[in-house]
Amino acid sequence: MLYWALVFLIVAIIAAVFGFAGVATAAAGIAKLLFYIFLVVFVITLIMGLMRRGGTSV
Repeated sequence: MLYWALVFLIVAIIAAVFGFAGVATAAAGIAKLLFYIFLVVFVITLIMGLMRRGGTSV
């Protein structure tokens, strides 16, 4: 689960670079939207992964 959280974080960072740096001016709005979406998905998967890890006793 934490693997997917890192994947979503990387995708969010890439979208932020395109959206906020103005690299793709035509698609900047879409890139900003994708940044926020993947940032939320990252936080959700991070919380779920930490809860799952904390509840497991090895």
